[in-house]
Amino acid sequence: MEYVYAALILNESGEEINEDNLTNVLDAAGVDVEESRVKALVAALEDVDIDDAVSEAAAVPAGGAAAGGAAGAEEAADDGDDEAEEAEETSDVPDTTDDDDEDDEADGEGLGELFG
Repeated sequence: MEYVYAALILNESGEEINEDNLTNVLDAAGVDVEESRVKALVAALEDVDIDDAVSEAAAVPAGGAAAGGAAGAEEAADDGDDEAEEAEETSDVPDTTDDDDEDDEADGEGLGELFG
């Protein structure tokens, strides 16, 4: 990851991203530089507009590239909320979720043993 950070530093400072500059930044940071990785990164970034790539990455919501999936998940959650409200309104069955002290204690014991 430090190789990519070095390239970002060079880009931000307006310096050319080449093997010498990248190696110098990595050396200055105390990184044990692997020449093959430097060459590979320089070659990979040859036709890339880093500013555009960073802008696009910043526009993607945290959690993934499937922004549509996030919207779909929100919609599904809303549908689930509506169904839960309907179930509460039409339910004539008494609430049977009594707190069982034995079950709560049993659950807590396992965690206590885990974390001391």
